Amino acid sequence: MSVRAKKHLGQHFLTDERIAADIADALTHNGYQRVLEIGPGMGVLTKYLLRKPFTTHVIEIDQESVAYLEAQYLNLHGRIIPGDFLKIDLPAFFGDEPLAIVGNFPYNISSQIVFKVLENRQQVPELTGMFQKEVAQRIAEKEGSKKYGILSVLTQAFYEVSYLFTVPPSVFRPPPKVDSGVIRMVRKNTRLPVSEPLFFKVVKTAFNQRRKTLRNSLKPMNLSDSLREDTIFAKRPEQLSVQAFIELTSKIANDVF
Repeated sequence: MSVRAKKHLGQHFLTDERIAADIADALTHNGYQRVLEIGPGMGVLTKYLLRKPFTTHVIEIDQESVAYLEAQYLNLHGRIIPGDFLKIDLPAFFGDEPLAIVGNFPYNISSQIVFKVLENRQQVPELTGMFQKEVAQRIAEKEGSKKYGILSVLTQAFYEVSYLFTVPPSVFRPPPKVDSGVIRMVRKNTRLPVSEPLFFKVVKTAFNQRRKTLRNSLKPMNLSDSLREDTIFAKRPEQLSVQAFIELTSKIANDVF
């Protein structure tokens, strides 16, 4: 029995057991007893997660994969969630219990997965998983690079991000046209010292016109002329570190509110 990979779901099944084991081994086990695997497919990674000292749940939108997992992994009984991770209410399923996220994430929703984790960051102390390499690099990238953007800043404001290793197309069925990258995100213990909604707004507004200086890209925020003379506004958003964005948000808060 096998499962046919479905293009519209972005499925590329991992076939390399060593890489599956490495992803499972990369989890820190710090601060949580439950793990939710997104898109397990035929369970290559699931097998190694089930050997770890925590309770593994899986969520799978593909009914064929759900049937396969129910038949092949009897010890997952009651912990297979048929559905879409992007639509699941995590607290409704898991209460307020901490939950790590792991998976070989479908390329077509991988960025959305990260944004959902950010929305649920109080419940998710860690995410470890595989992305298209370009997306993995973007999440982990530091300032000064064209890959550095909204996803980089917002993720790194709340999580310590580590790029772990690159995975070639040959270890998937069917093989994708690009390399993949595995990253680990571990939640920071500190809270932002500024308004989080304002921080999100500043970052997104700045990068909406990333080629312009902040003096121009942040015009929609109607900042005072005196604030816009600050030297930071002569920079482009990709030049600002996460800490610099926090400081910028503080200056804007004092100017506007």
